[in-house]
Amino acid sequence: MVKQNRTAPDVTTYIGKGKIEELKQIAEQNNAQLIIFDHDLTGSQVRNIEKAVGIRTIDRTELILDIFAKRAHTSEAKLQVELAQLNYLLPRLIGLGLVLSRLGGGIGTVGPGETKLEYDRRRIKTRISHLQKDIRKVARVRAEQRKGRKKFPIAAIVGYTNAGKSTLLKTLTKQEVRIEDRLFTTLDTKISKIRLKCKKELLLIDTVGFIQNLPHHLIDSFKATLEEVKSADILLHVVDASSPFLETQMAAVQTVLKQLDVTSTPMVTAFNKIDVLDNLNQVSKLVHKIPYSVSISALSGENIDKLTQTLSRLVISKL
Repeated sequence: MVKQNRTAPDVTTYIGKGKIEELKQIAEQNNAQLIIFDHDLTGSQVRNIEKAVGIRTIDRTELILDIFAKRAHTSEAKLQVELAQLNYLLPRLIGLGLVLSRLGGGIGTVGPGETKLEYDRRRIKTRISHLQKDIRKVARVRAEQRKGRKKFPIAAIVGYTNAGKSTLLKTLTKQEVRIEDRLFTTLDTKISKIRLKCKKELLLIDTVGFIQNLPHHLIDSFKATLEEVKSADILLHVVDASSPFLETQMAAVQTVLKQLDVTSTPMVTAFNKIDVLDNLNQVSKLVHKIPYSVSISALSGENIDKLTQTLSRLVISKL
């Protein structure tokens, strides 16, 4: 890993000539095959870095889009990911020249979209237009489906990616849910029903995981999916209590919710993964501080009853 403090990015290579030389030496010493920048790069910066270092280079947003592309299995998810990729690629065409084989295979080259080198601006705009129309159709279908769910209170499960949302959904509903210890396993919404202690039925909707500085291309492209969060009566915020970046990740989730204009929806906070903690002091302090919060283990089932009781209290008092 290479870090640099600058007052402003270098226009040509983002990190400047001296740092480029250092990066080249480190890459050669470690036989690196890919360089990832934790900041967005312009197309010309990518081209200049690759020319100077001689190694494939991508930025943070492209990496996230590649991961999403690998996780996209349904037609809806593929539509949304491809739209995000093309919106990311369009302003970078000039800088990247004809290096459009970037949409190929492997990290830094994944993409469900077309892969031709001559994929020009006009064709991208046309494809974007078609994708937007298809996604609007998806949004209309989702809107109709939401109307049919109005008779039940709805809780949208939100949280930082890999916080354990899908594991919690499986534990609460006793249904088979795809669970993997990796980023962005869930790209499609999953809807299940549970019966609360107050005898009311609650619909649970699992959503795509959030991340710090979530690329705006994804937020724009996944609007049809993220509308489920906006229309929910309750938010069930799942937090990875074992993460050393717990509070930073909580803040990142709040930032995305603000971007979605979801600021007043009642929230239950579940501090998950306490089964792997040796010390519960930090979590206990947060549970005491934050209303409607509880520490749980979605994997072992510890305190799940407390969580459903908290959901019941909120449903009774707020809805």
